[in-house]
Amino acid sequence: MSYGPIRERLRRGEVLILDGAIGTEILRRDLTWADHQVLSRPTVVRAIHEDYVKAGADDLAPTPAQARPEYRETIGALAKAGCDLVLIETVNSIAEAQVAVEAANEIGLPCWVSFVPDEHGNLFSGESMAEASRTLASLGPDALLVNCAPPEDARAGLRELAAARSGPIGIYPHIGRFDPPEWRFTDEYPPARYVEEARGWLGLGAQILGGCCGTTPAHIAALCRDLWSGVPGPRSELSTPSDSGPRTPDCS
Repeated sequence: MSYGPIRERLRRGEVLILDGAIGTEILRRDLTWADHQVLSRPTVVRAIHEDYVKAGADDLAPTPAQARPEYRETIGALAKAGCDLVLIETVNSIAEAQVAVEAANEIGLPCWVSFVPDEHGNLFSGESMAEASRTLASLGPDALLVNCAPPEDARAGLRELAAARSGPIGIYPHIGRFDPPEWRFTDEYPPARYVEEARGWLGLGAQILGGCCGTTPAHIAALCRDLWSGVPGPRSELSTPSDSGPRTPDCS
């Protein structure tokens, strides 16, 4: 799906479902980090993306290229390859976000920015989500999100974003934790519990939902099956399953 229809759906106040984790899903499929090379093992990575498509994800986030000083070069290469949206994710400071969004603007690609929140909902730099939203407002990212934090920390960050921003916001937490040198999987958030958490995200105004490290195609399928994309109206009118009848999910 090209970005044009997705941008229009955001403007209409609809809810989108992103894909889930790639790196930790590679581990689940019995490969080590050293093995996870797109060129040498392309079928494994392709199969993961295909599983998220089958699960019903609206939009697939590419494996992130986190080259900070080379944002412009990286985004330029993505544009030449046909990319029409850049998701700048796992950002830890406003300065980094500014550099990345400015690069995207120079290239002419729309972008979303996703920050890593701490337990108080602030950036790890100590800056607040409100500061981040104000600073980036003039640069015009289409959406601000939080990711790569446990659900409770991500929820705190989303709450701060919701209070500071009127435009689209989103969230995709991780589940489990990093235990060097690998990711440690836990059963704290099976798909059903993840959906329950996500209902709270909708209540806070999130339009973009997905999953970060530790999530699987099963988590995304549950979001698409049990949450409702295509919810009309502004953020304050978004309803959850508890106060509305069944809807047909739009996770195309």
